[in-house]
Amino acid sequence: MTAPLIKISTGQIIFKGKTAFSDLDFFWDSGESWAILSESGWLQTAFLETLRGNTVVKSGTVTRPFADQYLSVKRQQKEVASFRDLMAYVSQRYEFRNKFNQQNFYFQQRFNSAESEETETVEKYLSTVQSRQEGPWTLEKVLELLYLKDLREESLLKLSNGETRRLAIAAGLMRQPDIFLMDHPTTGLDIESRAAFGEIINAIQKEGVQILITCNPQDIPSGIQKIGLLVQHGITNIWHSADFSPMSNRIGEKAWDWELFQSLLPQKNASDDPLVVLEKVTISYEEKIILDAVNWEIQAGERWLLKGVNGSGKSTLISLLIGENPQAYSQNIWLFGRKRGTGESIWDIKKPTGFVAPELVRFFPSNQTCRKVILSGLFDTMGLFKKVNAEEEELALKWMKVFELENVAEHPIQRISLDQQRWALLARALIKKPRLLILDEASQGLDLAQRMLFTQTVQKLCELSGISLIFVSHYPEDVPVAVDQIFELPSK
Repeated sequence: MTAPLIKISTGQIIFKGKTAFSDLDFFWDSGESWAILSESGWLQTAFLETLRGNTVVKSGTVTRPFADQYLSVKRQQKEVASFRDLMAYVSQRYEFRNKFNQQNFYFQQRFNSAESEETETVEKYLSTVQSRQEGPWTLEKVLELLYLKDLREESLLKLSNGETRRLAIAAGLMRQPDIFLMDHPTTGLDIESRAAFGEIINAIQKEGVQILITCNPQDIPSGIQKIGLLVQHGITNIWHSADFSPMSNRIGEKAWDWELFQSLLPQKNASDDPLVVLEKVTISYEEKIILDAVNWEIQAGERWLLKGVNGSGKSTLISLLIGENPQAYSQNIWLFGRKRGTGESIWDIKKPTGFVAPELVRFFPSNQTCRKVILSGLFDTMGLFKKVNAEEEELALKWMKVFELENVAEHPIQRISLDQQRWALLARALIKKPRLLILDEASQGLDLAQRMLFTQTVQKLCELSGISLIFVSHYPEDVPVAVDQIFELPSK
């Protein structure tokens, strides 16, 4: 019988100061690929961090025989080494740095072509990834496998969410790992890319890499052999992929204080004037056309689904609507009855618009707490930099009460959980009672229960207020039924 890759026996595991597992058993045999399911995204992350050695094992044992031979050779060579040298990991908190090794980008930089020079290109970034061992993965091979060949000269700041996710996986392969751990790797990928992910899994496994991912039941790729259901006690069920069918939804029963929620929203207000008018809008970067003669009109009270595959230009289109793209001034764009480039300030554009995207968290300074981030929505700034009055503080407190954020009010935004970050960003967008709300994959990274709650929350928002909505998601099940119109961008 061969030794397991990793073995956990009766583990009591502490993660971030809290008990994650009370009795965790896990046996990962060579040649197996795993998908770990859970109703808690926090538990899934805790499990991955346990495999990586980043949790406290209060009792029980965690052994990693897959690295024994490597570590023995390194000891004989008197070299410092770790089992982590043989592992790659893609988390949901990936970030990239600029040429000066600083992660100090600001949000608007994504849409300013002159400033993209401060970041590496896809090819240069992948070329800098270091490995402690030889392996099969070359630059050309990972560019081909992850559909990045056409993006090799693209600045990292110009990548869409899905493209950035594929880049993170490519960087993991360049480490030449024996074991590859991925936390919800298909998050941010369009339907076509998610369907093709099984082929990527198979190609990686053919090179001898052992794979374990966390995901939701509907996202299990075809290349996975074994599936485990994770709860706080440990792994309660294990299936072979051929025997598994997605579990019935027993979750999503949680609800907010809808009466308080409604009291904070703008009331329905009929208007004959369109909020957004785009006429033959064309945007290009260095002769590459991103949007080609786009026409779109949004009336007050309408709820739209904005669709398009990764790289179709959704982020660029949204940047025009939120006042962040300098090319808007040369286009026929009217926002809230006023043509862009007729003397309006960026604050005039931002004031009636709320915007939520998961990557926004990365652009807040490290000293910005959950409370400050929510309050910053009143001023449309990436952080709170002015004194607020008692009424504004009370308003932020009410929003924190709605989304049950009171206990993390003074915690830095980057240090709270992913779901708390999403609710804080939604509160930030809604605190100023916007006329138009743009949700750009706003529930990305949430576990299944939280995604259901997010969909329910947006549905209630549509029912209880007059806010117009642009909703972006690659998951049809996440789209609220109130979103009844579709605008789809063509693929390139």
